[in-house]
Amino acid sequence: MMSLTVLLLVACKPRISEEQKAQALTAFATVEQVFQHPRCSNCHIPGDAPLQFDAQAPHAMNVVRGPDGKGAPGLPCSTCHGEQNSPASYGPHAPPGAPHWQLPPPDQKMAWIGLPADQLCAMIQDKDRNGGRDFDALLKHVAEDKLVLWGWNPGGERAPVPVPHDRFVAAFKTWAEAGGPCPSPDATAAGGAAR
Repeated sequence: MMSLTVLLLVACKPRISEEQKAQALTAFATVEQVFQHPRCSNCHIPGDAPLQFDAQAPHAMNVVRGPDGKGAPGLPCSTCHGEQNSPASYGPHAPPGAPHWQLPPPDQKMAWIGLPADQLCAMIQDKDRNGGRDFDALLKHVAEDKLVLWGWNPGGERAPVPVPHDRFVAAFKTWAEAGGPCPSPDATAAGGAAR
């Protein structure tokens, strides 16, 4: 009985047209561009040492993720990173700031530096790796989270995310509303030409 219920629910799911899927894949290319930018990927790292600057250099002073993503015991991220960017008078390389400055926790690193588009796409929507977020929660996160928004106002000489935030959110929404289709590995290997 339960498997019949599941089948009926799947069958009732709205069908996405090929045109919608193509639009969603095009939108995902914008999402990918944002996620791979240093403002995002410097903290979404496979190891435990964040990166910094556009060159993605290892963070100075041997900073590490720590047990909850907020830095090592005795040296939390908040030691240097405040709730907002430092004043310009502090210099172009002063520590940036935003509310709840931290890395993702070690059990949900969301490490995507250099991932092919198909793998990045799968990771973003994997609740075991994204903090248990469904598409609505993911959209809220990228649209409203103050730490995410910092990427568009990074202060100092840091380059902001080059895609306007409203365009990024619209692209994310288009992709999510189509069910989050992922580029095929073949399209990723071909440089995304088939997207």
